[in-house]
Amino acid sequence: MRPNVEEALKRVRSRYELVHAAVKRTLQLLESEEGILTREGGELKKKTVKAIEDIAKGIVEVKREGE
Repeated sequence: MRPNVEEALKRVRSRYELVHAAVKRTLQLLESEEGILTREGGELKKKTVKAIEDIAKGIVEVKREGE
């Protein structure tokens, strides 16, 4: 399963910012539970995919320095 990168890009200014935000979100997910996979709705997903999906859905707000 691939995340909807195009939707996630609408919530950030650049691909670089998306990568940076996805890394931070992935680290948060890794701290919350063990392993690289997470279960969502009975489906196993990599936490990196979940991180990009969270950004695309607006679950995670990307804050910029100085805002």
